[in-house]
This record gives sequence, structure tokens and C-alpha cells, in this order.
Amino acid sequence: MANLMGFGGRNLFDDFFRDVAPGYFIKPLHGDPLPSQIKVDVKENGDAYTVQAEIPGVGKEDIHVGVEGGVVTISADVKQHDERKDDKVLRSERYFGSVSRSFQLPQEVDSAACKAKYENGVLTLTLPKRAQATTKRISVD
Repeated sequence: MANLMGFGGRNLFDDFFRDVAPGYFIKPLHGDPLPSQIKVDVKENGDAYTVQAEIPGVGKEDIHVGVEGGVVTISADVKQHDERKDDKVLRSERYFGSVSRSFQLPQEVDSAACKAKYENGVLTLTLPKRAQATTKRISVD
């Protein structure tokens, strides 16, 4: 099954059913499928990394960020709020479920000094770099 991955990490099996045989592609019960990954921009300055991640339509209490060494994991739970109304839903394009993304930074991060801010569907992380351990040469007497 690993050989079914196409260019850009796309799954060839999914592409076949979406493009060649669209009538056989099963749509989710509620809305469109979840995006395959959270889209991120990662920038580096002298002493920190700045990560901006698009996570629209999610409450900040449903966003989870983990940092271990140089690995950053962002996940979010998008919830379906079913209500009984007299309205008939003609089309629903919102998605519901969980999505996550992990990536490796070039240098370890000081997890105690990390900051996160969520505004207008964009999560901004400030991840200070961990000070590099210096090697001291010890003379042998």
C-alpha cells in the first residue's frame, strides 16, 4: 500500500475515485472531508521559530499543541453541533472530526518558554530555540 502514494504525498487510490470514478467516491455524512493536513508557515529568526497554522472554525479550547525536542504537533477537534430545527439542510460544506500535523524543526525548542495565540482562524506559535550545549575541552594532567 505504501506504493500508492503519488507526487506531493497524495494518495493515488483516492485520486482515482475522485477523478476517474467520481460516482463511486463516498462522501462523508456531514459536510466535506477534513483537510488532509493543517497548512503551516514556519519562519526562523535568530533565537526563535514562528509557526502560523490555519485552523478555521475551531474554538481555541479544541486546539492542542505539543512540543518535544524539535518536534511540533498541532491537532484540532472540529465538532458537529446537531440541532433539531424545522429547517431542511439543502447543502452542508463544513467538515467535522479531527485533524493533526507534526513536523520536525532544525533545532530543539525550549518548551517552557513557548507561546501560542489563536485569532481569526490562525494559530500563531512562538517557539524559542533551546540554547545549544557548548563543548568544553578538558585538559588531562
